[in-house]
Amino acid sequence: MKLIVPVKLLPTPEQAAALAGTLRTVNTAATWLAEQAQTTVRRSRADLQREYYPWIKAAGLSAQPALHVIRKVADAYKTRAANLKAGNYGPKGSRRRERIENTPIRFRPTAAQPFDDRCLSWQHDVRTVSIWTTAGRMKSLRYIGSADQLKTLEQHRQGESDLVHRDGMWFLYATCDIPEPDTQEPGGWIGVDLGLANIATTNTGYRAAGRGLRRHRDRQRQLRAKLQAKGTKSAKRVLKRQRRKEFRHATDINHQISKRIVVEAQRTAHGIGLETLTGIRERVRLRKPQRATLHSWAFRQLGEFIEYKARHAGVAVVFVDARNTSRECRKCHHIERANRPSQARFCCRACGFVEHADRNASHNIAARAAKQWGSGAQSAAPAPD
Repeated sequence: MKLIVPVKLLPTPEQAAALAGTLRTVNTAATWLAEQAQTTVRRSRADLQREYYPWIKAAGLSAQPALHVIRKVADAYKTRAANLKAGNYGPKGSRRRERIENTPIRFRPTAAQPFDDRCLSWQHDVRTVSIWTTAGRMKSLRYIGSADQLKTLEQHRQGESDLVHRDGMWFLYATCDIPEPDTQEPGGWIGVDLGLANIATTNTGYRAAGRGLRRHRDRQRQLRAKLQAKGTKSAKRVLKRQRRKEFRHATDINHQISKRIVVEAQRTAHGIGLETLTGIRERVRLRKPQRATLHSWAFRQLGEFIEYKARHAGVAVVFVDARNTSRECRKCHHIERANRPSQARFCCRACGFVEHADRNASHNIAARAAKQWGSGAQSAAPAPD
């Protein structure tokens, strides 16, 4: 199982300047190469390397960083082509799609840059790395991390590491290949219903209310609007300091929820059933005041957290079709839109069964997961990032 382990770098001012200059150089070269690829329509890795490798090296890069720049540009155009084919940028002939198709890809001066073992080496005993920069090989660059992160990094690091500059701090995101334990045969299933009012509800009685997170987001949204309206230098400094606070808070809550669900499943030898919520933002129709809440809800992140933690613990995870899970009666399986008269209340029009709507949906998800697992069908879950 692939796992990304972030560690924080502690560079001196001279080392930080060398790292910043390296990122500027590689991303300037990547932007120039992307412009050439847009003009010549030669965007495969082989074509770009054949035509422009000497030019990239002449920009001040050695062999391996030059190849990484070429690969980064080719992968960026490949991703854009896939999004265009999937219609993520609008239908053919739309102004947005044509603008994106005709605009060269650009890279921020501080965009992340991958480093392989030829350009980056780890000294785990002294907690330092040796990394290539445009100013020469930089040695004795210190890093820190939690005990679990450092242990995982030392035992399972494999592949590339990305150099990232964010909020004035430097990080290395290392790829680790952790062996997965055998998935145990589940003795039962925990169905997890994801929602806005309640972030997660299970058929075992656990419910994570979303009121606190919504209030936190509302406060952050009001604060941003107030600071943007003020427009002073001090207001801009506060905006810069606050810009990732909401994201960090939501990520921390998702980690807590996912950990609790996986620990319960592991303790009770149960599997976990999740909904496939792909395209929910396009399917759901809400009033305008509710749209910001829907689009800021990190439901995919929570699903990914549950999945990778469950795989690491040997817990089975099955993604099931989410259609009608909130309208189906778990007792008589009658499906009707009127079965759910309100957000929180479920009342079956056929048998009269009454229960909290999210709890009823979680039971339906658990039943579908058990049926799908018993039939040997493959999960509809996408591969984790």
